Amino acid sequence: TIHTAVEEIKEFGVKSLAIKTDIRFDDQVESAVDKVVNEFGSIDILINNASAIGLFNSESLPMKQFDLMHDINLRGTYLCSKVCLPFLKKSSNPHILNMSPPISLNAKWFENFTAYTMAKYGMSMCVIGMSEEYKKYNVAVNGLWPKTAIDTAAIRMLGGVVTSDQCRSVDILADSAFFILKRDSSKFTGNFCIDEQVLAEEGIKDLDKYSIKPGAKLFTDLFLD
Repeated sequence: TIHTAVEEIKEFGVKSLAIKTDIRFDDQVESAVDKVVNEFGSIDILINNASAIGLFNSESLPMKQFDLMHDINLRGTYLCSKVCLPFLKKSSNPHILNMSPPISLNAKWFENFTAYTMAKYGMSMCVIGMSEEYKKYNVAVNGLWPKTAIDTAAIRMLGGVVTSDQCRSVDILADSAFFILKRDSSKFTGNFCIDEQVLAEEGIKDLDKYSIKPGAKLFTDLFLD
């Protein structure tokens, strides 16, 4: 939960704040941002990680799930970025990082789950558009995506399509994000980063420590041709 996450963060001696927020609603996002600024005095980084997934084709996907994916993935990303921008402008090295893939128009990424692809690519389009729009403020906007499947609740929810043994841990994305967010926001923006590539650029090539089962064949993530 957000509260157990805060307790884990506090163990590192870092101040942390849990705010229950549904990013589908403008007032809740605005309230959360106000609470952060009141507590910490600034916002330097926004990570748009919240996402809903529904791997169904257009014949079987309920419109309620279509709306949920677009409300959270696309609209939520757009809204959080917009609301945080006035405070990011004041930061010395401001970053927005969207957990979204590079855009490919290969039909295989659309034919089986068009709605989900549209929702994730909406987040990627925010990277493309906002990175240019926010350059004048030196606010970096980049995307990050895993080369392989990651062991998360979403993977387990898919019911055996991918097993944990075929995945890496979330640590590889945490480490990759850390290195991206250290970079100069005025110079590194508008990029779609792949976790393996980011770590290689930092001299980290031994990735076995991230595998749930070292040596097992890993499942390549979606949207990577």
